Amino acid sequence: MHHDHHGHAHSPGQMKGVLRWAVVLTLALVAAEFLAGWLGGSIALVSDGVHNLTDLPTMVLAWLALLWAERPPSEEKTYGYHRAGILAAFTNGILLVLVALYLLYESYERLLAPVPVREGLMIWVSLLALAINGGITLGLVRGRSDLNLRSILIHNFGDALSNVAILLGALAIRFWGITWIDPALGAAIGALVLWSSIGILRESSHILLEGTPRSLRVADVAAAILGVPGVAEVHDVHVWTLGSDLHALSCHVSIPDMHMDESERILAAINRALADCFHIGHSTIQFERAGLPRDSALYMPVPAATKPD
Repeated sequence: MHHDHHGHAHSPGQMKGVLRWAVVLTLALVAAEFLAGWLGGSIALVSDGVHNLTDLPTMVLAWLALLWAERPPSEEKTYGYHRAGILAAFTNGILLVLVALYLLYESYERLLAPVPVREGLMIWVSLLALAINGGITLGLVRGRSDLNLRSILIHNFGDALSNVAILLGALAIRFWGITWIDPALGAAIGALVLWSSIGILRESSHILLEGTPRSLRVADVAAAILGVPGVAEVHDVHVWTLGSDLHALSCHVSIPDMHMDESERILAAINRALADCFHIGHSTIQFERAGLPRDSALYMPVPAATKPD
């Protein structure tokens, strides 16, 4: 028995528009940071430019993922393309790791051999970057429930924080002559990218490996199903994620002998409980007559999943 329930925390059309503007503004920002970093001798600006450059494939992949997710299921892709966003997030995470290692290496080289920095350029470009990255971050807040969009949101929020750090570093160079702060900021930005990318890789790989959504426990789901009147037992419970905010479930539910109309009412009640309590919108539930023997190769008991006599 099968049930579908869909809900979205954001409008894909709105998010696609935000991503299009984000690509244009990020391109302009990357050009400005590369030019200012080269003219001003700032590794922090160059590092931040590289950091922002990695946003471009991230944003393009996210935009494509939103397009793919709207495509209907087919005979070859029976679940549709909801995993496209997860694959994009996983790819983005790998790119971020490589960029982070590059930034750390370049910053280390600059710490060994500091160069003069034009802090005036650093100040103005960091203010421009802060305005752009902060605006993109605010524009993506509505789509934070989507893993792929959240990866961009986290990345741009980190960019905005690094812009603040570069601004403060430029002021420190101007007023106190602390030249080593520029490569130190480059290293800090690299560490920030590495930290965020590891989190994205961990979460996206968990979903790709059909892991249980981290926001729920199988035992709690089984208990909610068991709480529906007429359910005697539940087992073989599997919960996984189709997309960033679309969970799926399959399970076996034991019920007494009854008329089909009554079993349909139990099914509807189970699906309501799954949707209301756990936001599970896609379920496949197999009813069994209570007391039938279990197949030892398939039976997977769930703790506290049988009603007491």
